[in-house]
Amino acid sequence: MMRPLPLATCLVLFAFVPLVGVHAYQQAADAPAPQTAEPAPAAVAAPAGPVVGDPDHGRLLTYTCQGCHGVTGYKNAYPSFRVPKIGGQSAEYLSAALHGYKQGTRKHPTMQAQSESFSDQDIADIAAYLSTLK
Repeated sequence: MMRPLPLATCLVLFAFVPLVGVHAYQQAADAPAPQTAEPAPAAVAAPAGPVVGDPDHGRLLTYTCQGCHGVTGYKNAYPSFRVPKIGGQSAEYLSAALHGYKQGTRKHPTMQAQSESFSDQDIADIAAYLSTLK
């Protein structure tokens, strides 16, 4: 079992550690800049490819979806309409629907609120998982 350090030791360490960092920083700042023959090439960003969904991560993200979409015959209290079944839908459809809610082109307050927190990767993961369900 480890014993806690005495207060005096803690204070010494607390006072000493920042000074070591300042000293090393000053040495680095005082050192002459290395000579380079030519400037470094600019970093080129790789083009973004299509987002590939991870069904395992999507399973974790769909936990809250089960509250409405996972209950057979569930109806909302307001307004009165049936909640669509999303398990087994195509990944393309699910992705388009979630992006539509996120961008506001599809209207439903609960779904808009849910989708606003999802990244493009999250949406791909959710769609990949839900499309595997029967």
